[in-house]
Amino acid sequence: MTKIKSTTVLAVLHNGKVAIGADGQATMGNYVAKSNVRKIRKFQDGKVVTGFAGSTADAFTLLERFDEKLNSHGGNMKRAAIELAKDWRMDRYLRRLEAMLIAADKSEILVISGTGDVIEPDNHIAAIGSGAMYAQSAALALKKHASQLSAKDIVEESLNIAADICIYTNSNLVIEEL
Repeated sequence: MTKIKSTTVLAVLHNGKVAIGADGQATMGNYVAKSNVRKIRKFQDGKVVTGFAGSTADAFTLLERFDEKLNSHGGNMKRAAIELAKDWRMDRYLRRLEAMLIAADKSEILVISGTGDVIEPDNHIAAIGSGAMYAQSAALALKKHASQLSAKDIVEESLNIAADICIYTNSNLVIEEL
């Protein structure tokens, strides 16, 4: 059975604010299965926000585990991410999951992968998914040359640019700002 996947998620920390957004497209093989999937989730009463890319069912499993880790580590996002990455790498079941996460709070952005990586990106910009490099490139340029834009504006414009280029990204955006 073909898995539902493909997306673009982008997070930007700029001028003291963090914004994370994602498009709404989910593909199944070579067609659009759904155009308005919500890939952004808030945790810890809105203090931590996440975005996911990859297989939807796999991502939901990881989000549940991440929420458990956040709760068991008093809301410490970095500690929760490290513990999730360790479990993800070591656990036979979790190792098979095909998804990635971006987690953000007011002060940092982290990319969490199944290879055990927890990456704090350069330039306070992180992107995952099919259109990640398009969105990240646009965000880097906008952050550098249009500093009057807010983090939310940079995310929105960058995701729209990615949607114009990447066939697995659409313009049905969900953006959250902390």
